[in-house]
Amino acid sequence: MTTKTPDFAKLAEKAAIKNQYQKQLNRLTSENQQTDCIDDAVKGALDNLTNGAQRALVIYGDPQSGKTEMMICLTARLLDHGFKTIVHLMNDSVDLLIQNLERFKLAGLAPAPRNASDLANSPLVKGHHVILFCKKNAKDLTKLIDSVKKAGPVIVVDDEADYATPNAKINQREKTRINELVERLIGAEGRYIGVTATPARLNLNKTFNNSTETWVNFRSHNAYTGQDTFFPLDTSPAFRLNLINSPGTPEDARQALARFLVTAAYLNLKATRENRREQNYSFLVHTSGKTDDHRVDRTVIEKAMTALISQAGKQFSRFAGVVHKAATDLFPNESANDLTGYVIANASRSAFVVLNSQRDRKSAGDKPTVPTCPFTVIIGGNIVSRGVTFPNLLSMFFTRDVKTKLQQDTYIQRARMFGSRNAYLPHFELTIPRQLYADWHRCFVFHRLALQTMRDKKVPPVWIGDPRISIAASSSIDRGTVDLNKGEMSFEIFDTTDLDQLDAIVRSAPKDLNTLRTLAARIGTAMPEYLLKYLESDLRNDPGMLAIHASSSIKGYRTADQDTISRRQGFIGTPQLEEPKFGRNIKHHIKILHNDKGHGRVFYKNLGGVQFAQNNAV
Repeated sequence: MTTKTPDFAKLAEKAAIKNQYQKQLNRLTSENQQTDCIDDAVKGALDNLTNGAQRALVIYGDPQSGKTEMMICLTARLLDHGFKTIVHLMNDSVDLLIQNLERFKLAGLAPAPRNASDLANSPLVKGHHVILFCKKNAKDLTKLIDSVKKAGPVIVVDDEADYATPNAKINQREKTRINELVERLIGAEGRYIGVTATPARLNLNKTFNNSTETWVNFRSHNAYTGQDTFFPLDTSPAFRLNLINSPGTPEDARQALARFLVTAAYLNLKATRENRREQNYSFLVHTSGKTDDHRVDRTVIEKAMTALISQAGKQFSRFAGVVHKAATDLFPNESANDLTGYVIANASRSAFVVLNSQRDRKSAGDKPTVPTCPFTVIIGGNIVSRGVTFPNLLSMFFTRDVKTKLQQDTYIQRARMFGSRNAYLPHFELTIPRQLYADWHRCFVFHRLALQTMRDKKVPPVWIGDPRISIAASSSIDRGTVDLNKGEMSFEIFDTTDLDQLDAIVRSAPKDLNTLRTLAARIGTAMPEYLLKYLESDLRNDPGMLAIHASSSIKGYRTADQDTISRRQGFIGTPQLEEPKFGRNIKHHIKILHNDKGHGRVFYKNLGGVQFAQNNAV
């Protein structure tokens, strides 16, 4: 009896892996992770990428909000759609490359993701699917471009897209090396998807001619703890915020270490009583970007831990006393002796990881941010500022300041405490200089207000800075198309069928914040809730600084866009401020402007030294 030779071509077609996207969603569901936010972002990105001529788009979401899982699902959806060559770009950090490559591999994607540096030993086969990871440095990108030049259209997914990729020589009519190489990688037929928590630079630079009309918001999952938790406007912090009046001394660091040790002891003793496993926790020390400073930080922390391990001598008694006092202060209903005893008994179960360009990767392992002991101390600077995640981060000592301006995108990215911290949020501690926290808080307020202007995609967003906070690196802002003196911002369009009633509300109390709340009840999100919270917070310290003006028509403005209710030079000038009525020093001005087609917008002007920037390029 002869065996019929199978049709291997049909067998191969039947064996093709399909529906990878749904498999990824099923994986996340089985892990009790929320998927609707991922599904919305992925569908939005695919629609915008495939239904028009736009070849570059941006997906933006909060820091540490699960963008890696979203990118895994996005990659699966791209494969299902028929794209064959997908390249993920990472910051020039081996730690970040290893972290993301491993997570993609464990997700079970087919083909298995590969490090682009492996292509030298195992070149691409034309027509085959491939998922590649590459660091954003000139050497690696140049090799990658040569390796994929015959692979067909490339889909570039750029993680932390606002870092290194934008053209920092745009005002010199030249291109930075990384910008040029990424553009070559995309080629004439490829597509670009930038993913970031801080998209301002991509807009103000108009990187690869992206348009904010095609941007996709990746909203955070329900368990996320982020800006509203760590930089609240209208509530007290739900975590331990320890504000220090100094720039951060070695003694401040020792005190913060003692509180971390005691808190980890409390959580693990509680777990033991409840028949649960102990957990390993980390203490992140971020004081500087200089490697020499990291050595000093390690010496301070290590001396304290060594004293505890020795269990004898003056240094031991002194630091044990600091630990005991922290236990008494933080947990008055617990036994300070038991907590201190746990710390002393387990002091040898500690680990030190220094995350910088000079670190010993062999000793730290491939997962340096994952705590391996109950007391894990992580010290770093630039590498810990972007992308890397810190599971079980329990305490953060952050004193890294600048003498001139805080760059908004950089400091937003440095909020490594964001993520899923609800399990121990009341015991999480941030130790930070008082003024630095105030500046950092304002960075996030400005960022959130700017994102509110993107609800209506008919006009470009407005980004905000002030004398202490810069919006983005000035070299990346296209001075030919960006108005740095916009002076005002507006929000989404709403119907003005009851304009007379709205004006009556304004006339009743034109200086009262409650008037804005009454307006918001009538026009909904066109009066953003976050704007009201910001005004309420600011007016607590500066009362009487609000003016709410009656509405006006824009019909007489020849240079205004009557449909979008926008004007490049703005609408609110000196006459609209109504100084005879409200006074000359009013900081916050709110005004509704409308067209004759039944539509209007809320406009906001801040005269408190705040800068508004808008890219007017089409």
